[in-house]
Amino acid sequence: MMILLPAKTCNNLAMAAPLSSSIISPKLSVNVSVNLSVFRRNSASTIRSLFLLNRSPPKSFHPKLISCILSKLEHQTECSDHRKTATELCMPDLQRGIMRLGATVCAVLVTIQLISPVPLSGWDAPFLPPAKAVLYSPDTKVPRTGELALRKAIPANTNMKSIQNSLEELSYLLRIPQRKPYGTMEGNVKKALKIAVDDKESILASLPADQREKGLGLYASLTDDKGELQNLLRYIKDKDPDRVSVALASSLDSIAQLELLQAPGLSFLLPAQYINYPRLTGRAVVEFVIEKGDGSMFTPQSGGVPRKAATIQVVLDGYSAPLTAGNFAKLVVDGAYDGMKLKCTDQAILSDSGVDKSIGYSVPLEIMPSGQFEPLYKTALSIQDGELPVLPLSVYGAVAMAHDDVSEEYSSPNQFFFYLYDKSYSGLGGLSFDEGQFSVFGYTTIGRDILPQIKSGDVVRSAKLLEGQDNLVLPAEK
Repeated sequence: MMILLPAKTCNNLAMAAPLSSSIISPKLSVNVSVNLSVFRRNSASTIRSLFLLNRSPPKSFHPKLISCILSKLEHQTECSDHRKTATELCMPDLQRGIMRLGATVCAVLVTIQLISPVPLSGWDAPFLPPAKAVLYSPDTKVPRTGELALRKAIPANTNMKSIQNSLEELSYLLRIPQRKPYGTMEGNVKKALKIAVDDKESILASLPADQREKGLGLYASLTDDKGELQNLLRYIKDKDPDRVSVALASSLDSIAQLELLQAPGLSFLLPAQYINYPRLTGRAVVEFVIEKGDGSMFTPQSGGVPRKAATIQVVLDGYSAPLTAGNFAKLVVDGAYDGMKLKCTDQAILSDSGVDKSIGYSVPLEIMPSGQFEPLYKTALSIQDGELPVLPLSVYGAVAMAHDDVSEEYSSPNQFFFYLYDKSYSGLGGLSFDEGQFSVFGYTTIGRDILPQIKSGDVVRSAKLLEGQDNLVLPAEK
């Protein structure tokens, strides 16, 4: 297996190289007529010279195999030495030259195999190193929807996360086109139900006092005899994939609501130098009303009457990007985006870059790596080294801040964009080439069907903060 990235630009050409030589496994086929005695003698000397120069042989070439090759070559060379003189005297000069050329080619191939091992056809030796790709499959490592990314980003009770992870696996199992593993699905749901019942006290103890009653209702809707998890088990036993999918979505939605009740604020402290920035300590919802600039109409895919203006809702995630989301929420409250024009490219819808630079804060690049406790600042992620963000850019409708004009270590004070993820503009791993390079702070959850209809010149009639005002912490006025 070899992972290549599309060479769309000069920079991308550098990325379109194999990640490791051990991943490439071509089959070699060489047809050369060779005098065996010459080849054995030359090959043996070549191998011996190689190991004299390099006293530590390649790890991927087994020492016993090397010894076996040398011993057999030396033995057969000695047996054929007594025929050397007669053979060479009778052989025409041209034929001897061809034989020597063939021997040289074979010796070079042996040397290449020792220096950079290439699995040969038919070999299945245990000493050949397994291929290991650096870019992981996005189907298992990176959320593919905004809803899933937002659900995974909630810093909730560890028992709830275990329940969530068990159920999330069903989403992947349901993708199997033919014989679905219903037994595995049933085991995952039973595991989740057991954790919910056995660790009830721990789960409910993490609820704030003023949210306990609501939390008890959500917990009961999951675990009761006629609750969502029991319904999910029943549909799995009936082997009804459509009902399983609907029940799974309902269960995960209840789990997310319960987790949000368990996470009323940030689970980490902000760096001292950023304490006076606006910050969002939870979730918020922003509603955009977009108006056509050329007098044409938006056509909702779900049906309805075409209209000149359309509504888009974005969920902001302060758990993973508190500074970026906080700055954006404050700009919305201040009316900075009302009446602003939009500009479209193949991959993004950008807000007007001509807005006064003094509006908004110069927030550092802020990215929460997967598996980490707090965000990184002024540091992009190395996706090729396996670093993945909690809020990925490679999701259609992701919302992120553009880079600052001066330094990519900072986000623009006010210019943002909707990312129109397209797999054809991504690598074979399904990740955008810009993954891990921008501060993603939310996702479009309502109106994704409107995004492809937006054109350059369309206008943001209004942007309002519908929910989450209580989570927006503004700096003290001087």
